[in-house]
Amino acid sequence: MSPTDAPSPQPTGGAPVLKAANLAKAFGSNVVLRDIDIEIRRGQVVALIGPSGSGKTTVLRSLNGLEVPDAGTVTFGADGPEKGLSIDFGTKVGKKEIAALRDRSAMVFQHYNLFPHMTVLKNIIEGPVQVQKRPRSEAIAEAERLLARVGLADKRDAYPFELSGGQQQRVGIVRALALKPQLLLFDEPTSALDPELVGDVLGVIKELAEEGWTMVIVTHELAFARHVADEVIFMDGGVVVERGPASEVLQAPTQERTKLFVKRLQHDV
Repeated sequence: MSPTDAPSPQPTGGAPVLKAANLAKAFGSNVVLRDIDIEIRRGQVVALIGPSGSGKTTVLRSLNGLEVPDAGTVTFGADGPEKGLSIDFGTKVGKKEIAALRDRSAMVFQHYNLFPHMTVLKNIIEGPVQVQKRPRSEAIAEAERLLARVGLADKRDAYPFELSGGQQQRVGIVRALALKPQLLLFDEPTSALDPELVGDVLGVIKELAEEGWTMVIVTHELAFARHVADEVIFMDGGVVVERGPASEVLQAPTQERTKLFVKRLQHDV
């Protein structure tokens, strides 16, 4: 990939893209988020790490409106023609507000979530054409350009079952990029892949970071997070235990719980 032909890179400049404050979520008696605060600035890459069940994915889904928090606010800053958006989940939130929230970000899922009955091309243009109402010819040209960038130009008319896991995940990334979001969200994008396929997907994400895309990545790949993320947030039990620059949190954490987690994952690797 090259920055010159990126579809909508987010130029770095320090302006806030998103602020989430006091996010809370419970499923019955199971409290999964407790007063979560996150601020993401333009061009920043934030890695969410923590044990399974710590609330990382719920945070990600809350930022995208796939999960509706019980309380808290999510605010997107203005971006070009896009006006700012703020949603208070302590009040009644309707479908219109959720749709507006989803329009600001795009999710890359752990298990790809491609439509099995659609070709690669149709998977990519579905959102831009059906949701964003962009011209079909424009969406197709964009999809073909993005597929070429990730080395999948020849898979335009293939179906998901004809692709490897790594190829499916790269299509998932292209599908997200085609929406031209303010924020890219990755939910453990390599955890479902065979080890030999992980590198290709991480390479694409690394290039997006270098281009200045604003991203939040849930990951267990600590070495990758250390090299790509600007900030690392360690969660456990639905709360933020520690946050800071990647080099500090992953190499010299201050909280005992963080130390144990990092040591265990590094030992497992």
